[in-house]
Amino acid sequence: MGSNYYNFKKVQTVPSAMDCIDIVLSKIQRKTATVVHPNYQISRIRQFYMKKVKFGQDCFDEKLEQILTDFPKLDEIHPFYADLMNVLYDKDHYKLALGQINTAKHLIDNVARDYARLLKFGDSLYRCKQLKKAALGRMATIMKRQKDSLAYLEQVRQHLARLPSIDPNTRTLLICGYPNVGKSSFMNKLTRAEVEVQPYAFTTKSLFVGHMDYKNLRWQVIDTPGILDHPLEQRNTIEMQSITALAHLRTAVLFFIDLSEQCGYSIASQCSLFESIRPLFANKPTLLVVNKIDAMRYEQLSPDDKQRVDAILALNPNGDSSGQITLLQMSTYTDEGVMDVKKVACDKLLAARVEMKMRGSKINDIIQKLHLAQPSARDDIERPAFIPEGAGVKISITSTDPNRRKLERELEAENGGAGVYNVDLRKLYQLKNPEWRYDYIPEIMDGKNIADFVDPDIEARLEALEREEERLVAEGFYDVEDETFGEDMDLDDEAVEVLEQAAKEVEEKQKMIQVESRLKKGKNRSVLTLKDVARKKTFGDMAAHLKERGISVDANAIRARSLTRKRERSQSRGRSTTTRDASTARDPSASSSKWLAAAGGAGGSSSSLARSQSVAAKRHRVASRDRSVAGVRDAGQKDVSQKLYHLAQRPRNSMAKAGDADRHIGTKMPKHLFSGKRGSGTASHR
Repeated sequence: MGSNYYNFKKVQTVPSAMDCIDIVLSKIQRKTATVVHPNYQISRIRQFYMKKVKFGQDCFDEKLEQILTDFPKLDEIHPFYADLMNVLYDKDHYKLALGQINTAKHLIDNVARDYARLLKFGDSLYRCKQLKKAALGRMATIMKRQKDSLAYLEQVRQHLARLPSIDPNTRTLLICGYPNVGKSSFMNKLTRAEVEVQPYAFTTKSLFVGHMDYKNLRWQVIDTPGILDHPLEQRNTIEMQSITALAHLRTAVLFFIDLSEQCGYSIASQCSLFESIRPLFANKPTLLVVNKIDAMRYEQLSPDDKQRVDAILALNPNGDSSGQITLLQMSTYTDEGVMDVKKVACDKLLAARVEMKMRGSKINDIIQKLHLAQPSARDDIERPAFIPEGAGVKISITSTDPNRRKLERELEAENGGAGVYNVDLRKLYQLKNPEWRYDYIPEIMDGKNIADFVDPDIEARLEALEREEERLVAEGFYDVEDETFGEDMDLDDEAVEVLEQAAKEVEEKQKMIQVESRLKKGKNRSVLTLKDVARKKTFGDMAAHLKERGISVDANAIRARSLTRKRERSQSRGRSTTTRDASTARDPSASSSKWLAAAGGAGGSSSSLARSQSVAAKRHRVASRDRSVAGVRDAGQKDVSQKLYHLAQRPRNSMAKAGDADRHIGTKMPKHLFSGKRGSGTASHR
């Protein structure tokens, strides 16, 4: 937001000193660690309390900085706002309050810095705790000293929020004059502002703002409190608001005067007031508005009073006799001349704003960028504008003219009014025969759009087509022998029957395909998922599928093998080896004979036994199967399973301990607070 227009309603509430202290201390308790364990080192204890001190400093700084930022600085805002705040709140008192808040902020920073330095050398838990307590206590004492400043700023904030939002740079009409001369009534006539109007002086005690539209522009109208004719030093706060607005706003000034003297002040006093505040009208379009003309007009004045008013009109705000002040008359009671005053005031202000911009320095930069092209004449021939004769004749349309065309509104009133009368849209159709207007023409006939068949030459073409058809019939174009088919194809009756039968089969096959397609596309049927379809597959389906692929499968043999084969896990090699070793230990001779027989008989050599043993050892050295990829489709699925495996096997943090920020709540409802009889006192301690 610019510096010229300040939004006072955005200023946040200023808390009292005690509220600010309670907020900060509660925040320190909630946001920082609360438990010091016995096993803490002294360095950690120092950091524990140092964090509380610094956090308290930050909280106080945040509150005070918010106040300093929200409240407007008188040197950075528009002079109108600066003087208005000086009138309402005393500029010195306002600056002093903000200065004390700024000083308190620096003092709190110094306290926090000093005690943080002392905490670095704390040699025990008790000393660190006392230093923290002293630091927060000194900060709270500094805030308590700002009690009056915070209370004053809160009152200023509440009053600022009630001030109207005035834009000092927009198009503005400023209404001023003695009390009870009709300023607020004129304001209510032009805008939607509901300013209180009463038959006594100083009904309006502050500035009121309303808005209106003129020439597609937004205008601002300011109603000021009444001004009395006495020195500037004797004017009160209500009058000084009007003086401030006149001094700093670029507006069109409407000075109201009551010639009937019903306001309680004489014409001489009102003219004297105009003379006293005339320097404030410099470089502003000024209008002298005579109100209440229903009681007294300018022409009805006595010679002395008229001379006083003429003396005002003969002067301009700059002091010379060029006569720039405009006299306008109106009555807010009868609304006579109200709109004329509005129009003249707005036009004069627009002209003054344009003239001021033309005198400024920016206009030269703009003019240098513009070029006005003037076309040059190509010859000496004059080419005047051509205006048809009928364009210059104004047709008079009156309700008594018998030749004028009846309007639809009149026809509606004659034929039953709204809801009964139906507008005739066909009466303006431009057709070759006007009688065709109400003929019924269907859009669709026999399922076809008739617009596709409209042809103006359809009858001539149809007649030509009939003549051509008659000619072809006369020439014998359609005469064909019945045996042409059999002669050309040279087929006997049996071959024809075969072809007809084949054609019937093809037709039936096509119909079956169409029916199957419709059944597949039907939505009113249950849909099986791939999993359900696979579950319903049988061993016979798999054998049939392999047979279609050209793979011979003996279904009975595969089924018998699957039933007789035992699981490899239940009878593993290691278990059989152990069993064999146990039997060998019981009967060594039987074991050796079995191994010899297996090696080739009793007469086998020792080399055969060694070979058999080496084969058995080699079989045991074969690497076992990687079980981590069992049942895994691809490498991506294997990575997912590995992550889940590691997540499930992660060791639990069974040795977890409470940290600095953990809070221990022993009993939710302490017995000494929630037991026994309750007395007649309050229960706030609960």
